[in-house]
Amino acid sequence: MSVAPRLFEAGGQPSVTAIARAAAVSRTTFYRTFASRADLVRSLALEPEPRAAERVLEAAIRLLETESLAALSMDELAQRAGISRANLYRLFPGKPALFRAILLAYSPFEPVMALLAGSAGRPPEELIPELVRTAYSTVSGRAGLMRTIIFEVTSMTPETEQAFRETGLLAFATLGRYLAAQMAAGRLRLMHPMLAVQALVGPIMLHLLGGALLSRAAAGVPSGDEAVTELAAVWLRGMT
Repeated sequence: MSVAPRLFEAGGQPSVTAIARAAAVSRTTFYRTFASRADLVRSLALEPEPRAAERVLEAAIRLLETESLAALSMDELAQRAGISRANLYRLFPGKPALFRAILLAYSPFEPVMALLAGSAGRPPEELIPELVRTAYSTVSGRAGLMRTIIFEVTSMTPETEQAFRETGLLAFATLGRYLAAQMAAGRLRLMHPMLAVQALVGPIMLHLLGGALLSRAAAGVPSGDEAVTELAAVWLRGMT
């Protein structure tokens, strides 16, 4: 507990072996005291300053716009966020925890699930336009972040799979159940609910990622809420 903070502050990423050697104890003694290296980090008396987590997430987003999660350097992240390595690992014990926090804070999954939670009885023509506007407003101006999220979740690395299961897959499943119920009630045409989810989400994502470029092909192309509301209307006409 006394030597580990100095090792972290020195700028390296000390292993259990290095920490045990510096403390003049065996690895066996280390593991009798702490379940893992992450357990030691959580136990260190190094309280992050206010807004430290927010700064880490903002710095992570900037880094992830140009590199993958696997290539992300936790050392550089700590430096960009202006905190110590020890405090970084205290806030986010590893990349899976960091990615989950990014999804919770900046992706549309949580707002969408919150909207769906109290909307089981609302008709699609009322709920779907509100849902797509809610999702779009969450990520508007963050096309780089969404490209990164799409890349990471389609790669399905160990760092991202569990985090996406707890956020994105849960949101898609919740929307799928709502659509299935509406199909059973005769308000929407019958098809596999997850295909209906893809038909709704796909055009919104294309608009978010490529709308500015595609608008150069013709003048007067709607943007923002107007565009996604119109895309939702197209989906509703096709699903009626």
